[in-house]
Amino acid sequence: MEIKDTYRTLDFPSEEVLYKEKNSKFFGYAFPISSEEQAKDFLDDLRKQHHSARHWCYAFQLGTEKIHLRANDDGEPSNSAGMPIYGQIQSFEITNVLVVVVRYFGGVKLGVGGLISAYRTAAQMALEASEIIEKTIDIHYLVSFDYKNMNKVMRVIKEKNLDIVSQKMEMSCEIELKTRKKNAEMVFDIFSNLYEISIKLKE
Repeated sequence: MEIKDTYRTLDFPSEEVLYKEKNSKFFGYAFPISSEEQAKDFLDDLRKQHHSARHWCYAFQLGTEKIHLRANDDGEPSNSAGMPIYGQIQSFEITNVLVVVVRYFGGVKLGVGGLISAYRTAAQMALEASEIIEKTIDIHYLVSFDYKNMNKVMRVIKEKNLDIVSQKMEMSCEIELKTRKKNAEMVFDIFSNLYEISIKLKE
């Protein structure tokens, strides 16, 4: 079975998009995020930017193997905003992303069906205005060894084209490497089999 070790996410935040429905305005935004704190910061910024709006509804998804998600209706009827926004994150098959739709109420009630459609459309427009890229899921290892074994380690890194994240070179050396998930087992095995060299997963 082939290991899936890529995921789709946004390259950079989308441009602001605007969807209008019966005098209500729905501003859509999409942001690449790597943590829930980051999502919170983007939301705080939008609340300041649109301080006279009525609702700041959003959904985000984080993670590749373990998915962490949240959908928030922010005062709109239950499941009329957050879930339709989240549905677009799913249909674009992306992760590590926050989509926010800010609503200014135009005086005419849209009903639940109208809201679902408006939030979905604004979210879809924001994602269509985004640059979606594919990234690899990387596994990080710490390789420890004595200085005298440096050449052995470096040869493998070069042959297997591994990325060095950081290195400490003293009497005993430690290198943090990353490799895409599908090569991880092979890389681990190579280093495990080298004499006087140890490798472990970086927590």
